[in-house]
Amino acid sequence: MTQDAFQHRFANGLTLLAEPMPHVRSAAMYFLVPAGCANDPAERPGLAGIVAGMMTRGAGSRDNRALMLAQDNLGLDRSESVGVAHMRFWGGTVAKNLPPAMDIFADVLLRPHFPEEELEPIQALAVQDLKGLEDEPSSMLMLELRKRLYPSPLCNDHRGTIEGVEAVTLAEVKAYHKRHFGPAGAIVSVAGNIDWPKIRDQVERLFGDWKGSEPTPSILGPEPTGHSHLTKELEQTHIALAYPSVPVDHPDYYQALGAVNILSGGMGARLFTELREKEGLCYSVSASYMPMKDRGSIMGYVASDKPQRALDKLIEELCRLPQGITQEEVDRVKVGLKTSLIMRQESTSSRALSLASDWYYLGRVQSFDEIQSRIDGLTTKSILDHLRKTPPRDFRVVTIGPAALNIEVV
Repeated sequence: MTQDAFQHRFANGLTLLAEPMPHVRSAAMYFLVPAGCANDPAERPGLAGIVAGMMTRGAGSRDNRALMLAQDNLGLDRSESVGVAHMRFWGGTVAKNLPPAMDIFADVLLRPHFPEEELEPIQALAVQDLKGLEDEPSSMLMLELRKRLYPSPLCNDHRGTIEGVEAVTLAEVKAYHKRHFGPAGAIVSVAGNIDWPKIRDQVERLFGDWKGSEPTPSILGPEPTGHSHLTKELEQTHIALAYPSVPVDHPDYYQALGAVNILSGGMGARLFTELREKEGLCYSVSASYMPMKDRGSIMGYVASDKPQRALDKLIEELCRLPQGITQEEVDRVKVGLKTSLIMRQESTSSRALSLASDWYYLGRVQSFDEIQSRIDGLTTKSILDHLRKTPPRDFRVVTIGPAALNIEVV
């Protein structure tokens, strides 16, 4: 635990994390509940997303309109979202309004109304979102890549399918909430101008009696294999590929992050320089690290009207990375990572999210000094040692465009 961050685990399994930031006038909170879309029944893909939408349509003593007005009167920015592992609720406001905002979130999480008249409008919005994917080839690409990269249900998408969403019943919504919303494994994180003892006491008052079932570990399907192509008439072919990397809790995590940022970290990064500047193959090209609890992956993306050359060049640059990197590249990466770290330190929302993420992935909170030390420790040798132990290989490639590409080179 950091010097400035606090942690408390309640008897029911709920974990509270808090970091006072006395120099700011705001505060933010995150709620991570292990009720993500990995729990969607096979015959109801999209159920978790419908549940999340329904939970904010009236809760506690307030109906839908009264709930929205109460949040607006507090100046509360808020959102809810569904990931594979968690359902996430976020709120940010001026610090003095955090306690009443916390009260409202307790109602939303524990006492949602699930009004029957709201189910059909939420389903309609979900269907519109799914239909909108047809106009978002890059999003379609990422969905297909996940299916090629992760076994079921880790490849589930919160949007589900049109058939699954339209078939959801109110009874299924209520049953999902009853089954999957419990304190065990749930995380509440708060950052900003806060008083730790008061926050701890309030969370105990609001959530100390929360009961529910223990999360059930997902039964994973077989590991997927192969590549895929989605045929669609587009001016450019969109290409995504991924290969295995280390998980967040691995000693080489920052080396993996450093390698990714050498590839894709601004206009001086390798992929931008080699594919766009030198060869004019694309407008946008990137690489990123994709974390999951027990694994990590490196993903590369490019859209091009010269797709075969773009794919070949993307793979070439990935495979060339273990052959050598420069001190100048490492210095640039370190500056970028430190800048990102400092920016996160000054944002209450970013700090609240970092607290929850650290706890989920690491079981502890990293201090600013620890992270900075890990970044400072990046060298050409340490990154190359990592790349030679975990080289780019075993690629999964997904494309969407008029014609399939030759991926025998992978």
